[in-house]
Order: sequence, then C-alpha cells, then structure tokens
Amino acid sequence: MRTVIRNEAQLTILPKLTLHKCPMQNTGVMARPTAQRELTFLRARAQGLFPADAAQPAVVTDRLLALQAQDLAAAKWALGARIPGATLASIDSAIDSGEIVRSWPMRGTLHLVPGIDLAWMLQCTTERLLHQARLTHERQGLTGAVYERARELAVEALSGGRSLTRDEFQALLERHGIATADGRGYHLIWYLAQTGTLCWGPTVGSAQALVLLDEWVPGPRTLDRDEALAEFLLRYVRGHGPATLQDFVWWSKVTVAEAKRGLAVARPLLAERRFGETSYWVAAEADGVVIDEAERRRFAASVWLLPAFDEYFLGYRDREPAADLEHHGRIVPGKNGVFQPIIVAGGRVVGTWKRRASGGSRLQVTAEPFAELSAGQLAGVRREGRRYARFLGLTLQD
Repeated sequence: MRTVIRNEAQLTILPKLTLHKCPMQNTGVMARPTAQRELTFLRARAQGLFPADAAQPAVVTDRLLALQAQDLAAAKWALGARIPGATLASIDSAIDSGEIVRSWPMRGTLHLVPGIDLAWMLQCTTERLLHQARLTHERQGLTGAVYERARELAVEALSGGRSLTRDEFQALLERHGIATADGRGYHLIWYLAQTGTLCWGPTVGSAQALVLLDEWVPGPRTLDRDEALAEFLLRYVRGHGPATLQDFVWWSKVTVAEAKRGLAVARPLLAERRFGETSYWVAAEADGVVIDEAERRRFAASVWLLPAFDEYFLGYRDREPAADLEHHGRIVPGKNGVFQPIIVAGGRVVGTWKRRASGGSRLQVTAEPFAELSAGQLAGVRREGRRYARFLGLTLQD
C-alpha cells in the first residue's frame, strides 16, 4: 500500500516495513488487556494528550514539569501537540517571555521547564551531575579557575538583560584566553547553566541566545531539600502517572534514597493503584477515575504524530505499555539515545515518521508504520499531518 498526497505540503505513507504481522493487527487498544488500556489512557490524560486541552504553552510545561529538548524543534512540537490551535509563533513567544526556560535540569540533557521551577530542580540534581562530569572536564583542562573566569566574563557581558548566541559567547571566551575547541565551549556553557548562572533565553532564528538565569527568571520558587524532592516526584506523577518510583528515578536521575525521601513528604498527595501485577503511583485527585464507554471509543480511535523524544514514550523506565518491545529498536535505532518521532494510535506506538523541507512553504511528512494501518488510522495520520503543517505555518490539502 502506498498513499501519496501532493500539495503545498506532502504526506507519504510508506509500505509496511516489518517482516511479520503483529498478532492483533488493526484492532487498536481494545484488543489489549484491560489493565494496559487503562494505564495508557490515564497516562495520555495526565500528559495532556487526551484530550489535548491546554490553553497556553506554560500550562503544558507546568503539567509535565520537564520535556526533553536537545532537539528544540521537536520540543516545540511536543508543546504544540498538546495545545489545540497552537502555532510555532505562540511557542516562541512563551520561550521569549521566560515562562518556559531551556536548560540542563536533569540527566545532563536539555529540557524545557517552567522558569520558576528550574532553580529547585537544579538543587536536586546538580551535585551528582557535576560529580559524573568531573573526569571529562579534568581531561579537557577545565579547572575551577577556568570555570570562575568564564563565569565572571558571562556576568560582565550579559548583565542588564543582554544576551549572546552560543558562537558569540564562545568568541568572548576565546578573546580572553579560554579555549573552546573540542567541546570545551559546550562544557563551559553546561557548567555555568548547571550551577545556576546561565540559561537559554530569547529565540534567535531556530536557536536561542544565552542569558543570566537570575535576570531571566527574577522570581524563582525556593524550596528546602526535602520539599524539592517531594515536589519533583509529585509533579512527575501528576504529569506522567500512573508511574512507578523506578520510572521517576530513571527520569529524574535522583537516587532511590532521595526518591523515597520525596515520597515520604508527598505521600498524602499520591495514591497507589495496581495495573496487572505492578503497583503504580497516581496523583490523589486522579485516583478512582472511571473511564466511560464513550471515552474508551474515542481513545481507541485517537491518532497522534508526536515528536522525537516525546515524553509519552521517553518519560518512563518501562516503555512496554506504550510500544511492543520488538518495536523499541525502530523507535530508538541502535539504542543510541536518539528517539524517533512516533505515530501513536489508540495509545500505542504504531510507527515512526519523518519531516523534510522541500523548498519554500513545502513540507514532506513520511509515515513509516510497523504494520499496515487501518483506514481509520490512515485518516488520523492525515489529520495530524495537517495539524502539524498548520503549526509550522504550512497547509496540507487533501
């Protein structure tokens, strides 16, 4: 089967690529065990995907707390996919306002987070991340004296609301005798962000400029250590639950002991629910949710085109509820940490997709399903392709 729509934007459904059929092909979530259906439904709702009802980008980041964002374009669509009628310009506006900040709050990886929450997140993670990076930085000759000289230069250059692109900041360091080649510049920026001096600020084309965190976010929340750990766990569960404590430990990279400290404080605001043989945590306000039959049907028919690194798949240690284990290698080829954009139908990942600019206002979206899609799923992919094109300011016409 090959369907091609050629207009201002282009959507291609590639032929089935798997060598065998899934045992319950085209039957959707209703063919899966009840516990798994309920689990994926509740996660999709917690993540703001079903229904996608957020009014503003800041609402999504507040709900999820952190969205992986080393691929900035993908992270912007992760927000847009959860906001009806969102545009790229509306996401950029939220980033330029400082409501949403991009930095390295956990896992040594860039994330989008609510600006007011970044400081206490760093409080939970920085010490351990700096320890893990110590040998790499020593090999690069990045000593305490080099860090502090770079910090002085950053504060001097950026104070008063000024900003510099990455290239401009690295040129500043070079002019003052601090070498930035071979990754040193990146590691210096990472260190200054990890220790609360810098963050990424206003958009500059498709990238961002560096700013001083205390100027960009002048009123951060302050929490003591145990309060911060409890808030970390509670916000994760509210935006991702049902989830296990092991899911949270993987996601945040706090220690098991720290996670348990957070759980002891947050416990009154959480509830424990069992799905199959596993116990999960949910927000207390979400406990006892009943899924009516109409919602089940709508969820079974739902289709989303989600970006690379989306929290719906990435945000858990155990990802089998979202995708069959045999397909994980297609979602993360080579297990190299690079997550592909995903097609989700009825709560399950059923394929990957790619986008390619084809000149001017044209965009090509190519879907690569794991197995043959049903007519309803194909219609959903086309519908989502049009929504993504509108988000980028393009059109896709049938």
